[in-house]
Amino acid sequence: LGARQTLRYRTPCRTTEDSNNNAAQLLPGADQIGTGVTECAIARIRPCAESASALAQLIQNSMATPQYRRKISFRDLELTVNRREGPMVPGPQHGQQPTMTPQQIQAQRLEDMRRLDAARRISKKPTDREIPFELSDVVVGDGVQRYGKLRDTERQLDAVMMRKRLDISDNLQRRYARREGVLRVWVSNTAEGQPWQEGSGIGEDGTFEFGENSQATFRVKIEGRLLDDSSEEKSEEEKKEGELEDGKGADAKRPSQRPRFSQFFKAIRVSFSRNPSVQPDGYSEIEWRKPQPGQQNPGYDPNSSEALFDTLEFERKSDENINITINLYRDDRHERFQLSPPLAEILDTDEDDRAGAVQGIWEYCRAMKLQDAEDKRWIQCDDQLKKLFNQERIHFPYVPDLLHPHLKPLPPIQLSYTIRVDKSYIRGDPEKGIQPAAPTIYDIRIPLPNPLMGQLTRFHTSKAHLGTLQQIVKTDDDLALLVQKINQTNAKRKFYDNLAKDPTNFVKRWISSQQRDLEVILAEATRGGGEDASSEEWRKGGQDGVWGSRLAQESVGLYLARNTKPY
Repeated sequence: LGARQTLRYRTPCRTTEDSNNNAAQLLPGADQIGTGVTECAIARIRPCAESASALAQLIQNSMATPQYRRKISFRDLELTVNRREGPMVPGPQHGQQPTMTPQQIQAQRLEDMRRLDAARRISKKPTDREIPFELSDVVVGDGVQRYGKLRDTERQLDAVMMRKRLDISDNLQRRYARREGVLRVWVSNTAEGQPWQEGSGIGEDGTFEFGENSQATFRVKIEGRLLDDSSEEKSEEEKKEGELEDGKGADAKRPSQRPRFSQFFKAIRVSFSRNPSVQPDGYSEIEWRKPQPGQQNPGYDPNSSEALFDTLEFERKSDENINITINLYRDDRHERFQLSPPLAEILDTDEDDRAGAVQGIWEYCRAMKLQDAEDKRWIQCDDQLKKLFNQERIHFPYVPDLLHPHLKPLPPIQLSYTIRVDKSYIRGDPEKGIQPAAPTIYDIRIPLPNPLMGQLTRFHTSKAHLGTLQQIVKTDDDLALLVQKINQTNAKRKFYDNLAKDPTNFVKRWISSQQRDLEVILAEATRGGGEDASSEEWRKGGQDGVWGSRLAQESVGLYLARNTKPY
């Protein structure tokens, strides 16, 4: 507080003299001093109190005026003046890092040195594999031309392989290809313990009397199997030849290779159309869910009979016919969606995945020539796209976001079936020529897995081609070294050739070049290669010199304008 204190007050002041007068007027009445921020007069007040407490009391009294918004209390001033150093607060510790031993530090240093050495060797590794065409007149034979043709063939092969690699990557990203198969589902039922089977409960009039202790049951069987594609079916002669070759039928698919019925669905739910209170066992529906891997299911086995099956059976008590609905919930791994009516009309399909929908819109725009002439990413919407997007013009990168409202989860596949327990259905009537009822058959079209998925996966995970790739890389490096040696030899040839043609002038040019290189190495070279003000060109004056040119005049004017201070 022995230093000068600077106080700002809200009274407007125009000159330093006015500020001193105002400060003198305000000092006797300390209660008029405010803390408002002003950008005008600043009164420097020497400490007129004999102690710090007197000045603090003066400022405390000045803070009592209620006409200013912000007040400073005596407690705040005392804490500010008498503030002491507090304890050091440690920063947030996100985790204690273990202390490294000297052996670990040494190993880390060696690893860093190894990486630096590898990076240094890679930076010095020659990469040029092109032989100069000028060597075709020097080298005996047509080796340079043949090497050039070989390089062109290699570039074409690289382009084809890159395009094929992109196609393979696209196929790997899409688990389900654009092909469908037919899944045939058989639904049937049998009955046991029915009154007409046991012969009990028959009244005098020939009708059945059902009691509460009836043990009549029915068993429903749901079986599904994927039908073989007609293009994969072979003729009888081909099948016989295959059987003769291996004795077991080469074209017969193994059960482990054939897709199972449960692989296409994540849940199967059977709903009864009767009140649960009327059911003898109180059930209203039956559900199967596919086991999922995770911490909640530590004993998960994808090849267990609970996860892989072709037939689902269940048994319940009943002696009456019941209508049921079989709901098949398709697996979500292929991420197929139900398309909205406008989108389905454009793509000519009711179901597709997200990538297929975007690709279909792109193909539609190209077929209808809706792309902008200058920027192909902009699409001019026709009537169909206007009805879909409600826009006149769209940017194609935003199409996936625009299609989001038109993609809905797939509804379950519903199969209706009636469980019949009467005699005419179960056994038929041979006297009347009525055969037992056959199972109800449904054909469901489902997307099939990508047939190349297994082969591509084996190709990507196989290590058989690593030796070939290493040999190709080694041959490529050797080729780069040979090309580097050829270029060095060609430089020597040109040197001696020019020396032989004109020794005197060549030696002068060579010595001048070496001198410039030496000056650059020793940092003695002039700026711009002799184009500074010390050269003869810059020393020449007059209208014909550099300083008399229009460019020099404009440059000087700009330089003076840049260094001129504005007033």
